Amino acid sequence: MEIKLELLAFSISSYLLLSFLIRPVHGATITSCSQTPYPEACNHFINTNNLPSTLDDEEGSKFHDLVHKVTMHQAIEAHRLISVMDTNLFNDQSKLAWNDCLELYEDTVNKINRSTGSNNPADALTWMSASLANQQTCQNGFTDLHMSSDLQYFPNMLSNFSKLLSNVLAVNKAAAAASSSAILHSKQNGGRRRLLSDGFFPTWVSAADRKLLQTSGDAPKADVVVAQDGSGNYKTISEAVEASGGGGRFIIYVKAGVYKENVVIKKSDIMIIGDGIDSTIVTGNRNAGGGSTTFRSATFAISGDRFVARDITFENTAGPQNHQAVAVRSGSDFSVFYRCSFKGYQDTLYVYSQRQFYRDCDIYGTQDFIFGDAVAVLQNCNIYVRKPMSGQKNTITAQARTDPNENTGIVIHNCRVTATGDLRAVQNSVDTYLGRPWQKYSRTIFMKSNLDSLINPAGWLPWSGSFALETLYYGEYMNTGSGADTSGRVNWPGYHVITSPTEAGKFTVGNFLDGGSWIPDSRVPFEDGL
Repeated sequence: MEIKLELLAFSISSYLLLSFLIRPVHGATITSCSQTPYPEACNHFINTNNLPSTLDDEEGSKFHDLVHKVTMHQAIEAHRLISVMDTNLFNDQSKLAWNDCLELYEDTVNKINRSTGSNNPADALTWMSASLANQQTCQNGFTDLHMSSDLQYFPNMLSNFSKLLSNVLAVNKAAAAASSSAILHSKQNGGRRRLLSDGFFPTWVSAADRKLLQTSGDAPKADVVVAQDGSGNYKTISEAVEASGGGGRFIIYVKAGVYKENVVIKKSDIMIIGDGIDSTIVTGNRNAGGGSTTFRSATFAISGDRFVARDITFENTAGPQNHQAVAVRSGSDFSVFYRCSFKGYQDTLYVYSQRQFYRDCDIYGTQDFIFGDAVAVLQNCNIYVRKPMSGQKNTITAQARTDPNENTGIVIHNCRVTATGDLRAVQNSVDTYLGRPWQKYSRTIFMKSNLDSLINPAGWLPWSGSFALETLYYGEYMNTGSGADTSGRVNWPGYHVITSPTEAGKFTVGNFLDGGSWIPDSRVPFEDGL
């Protein structure tokens, strides 16, 4: 990995002069360390004198760029220190988690680099939120394997690096708020709003992708065909992915069949089209602790941008007794899943990070089975709750926002939540909840969905004692069904029965996902508003 960057350093007097020179564009703009969540960490790294100064140009004199570049320097150093760690300190299990960390910190360097050079505050906010998710996931790997004590061997500087990430996130959040204010002002003064072409998908989905997603009948026009019977170009999906590249959308058509493989997609612009739910099936059985972390347990994992899937079933058959076992992990920005099925028990669908849209999908599971720290909207989906192990409670979601300035959350819109046959037979003896807070600022909203009678009247379950109950944001808006009555819901400070369409509107595809700017390109149908 080769990354070119300019590193900043200057004296206290230079920093103070910079603070006076910068003028906020809008009231929300952050212009000095004193306005960040961790001012001491900000001042310490900014006032370090052993870095070359680049304050001789207009761009370098902006506080926004300054905090990004200082954080970039620390990200590179964090990755370097982790890469040279003495792995003899770890047993084989811990080495699995260390490998996760190495990949995740490399990805963080790339995310910060993109954020630094971005002119779009919403993009930068997404990428910095993903960077925080990466750092948390590094730690989670050791927890999954019951090796948390091995985290003591990691560089001490990671604690300060986490604070720098939070500071940059706050700067980007302020810039995004200022940008949104400017856009709103433009609209109120006659500015033209970009309209959706078909009312189905966010506009970040290209016209060509929309056409591909909505085409039915004959086999799609594909760059390569995967077929177990040898009638295609390849017999495995992994081989087809390896053959992709060359720029532009690469379409892989996977014929009906059961593909027993663990697929990892790091390339961008991949589209996979199957022959339908339960006709084209990708299956695996890895689980956390069984020679894997939760992050690595996924049957199908994507990190390349603009991934699209249609008419496929993804499953993890490890079973409820093996706990965390992911069917799909998506860290793909601007990813779309249309008419797909996700089958597992605990941790089925890992909405890991960045912007994701799910339409007309089926999701099966027991505990925390829609989880992660993405900006994720599930629309017109069927959520099927299965029978858990004896003594277990079912929790549909476990959202993982760790910082109040992250733009992440899970939105369940116009979906149906019901029990599978095996749970329905014992439904009265199993508690099922809409979610629980995996991290301190967990955010989940169910709106205009049908909630069946399996939902416990309290609605939501604590993670541990009073953890996160004041800082989370859980909301319900205009849900229907026998499980939608909010009169017996929890009385946590962070729980909201949403009655205002304006408040609910913050979590629509159009606003929360900015879906109108990217989903239409995928040809997946979607609703922009409530």
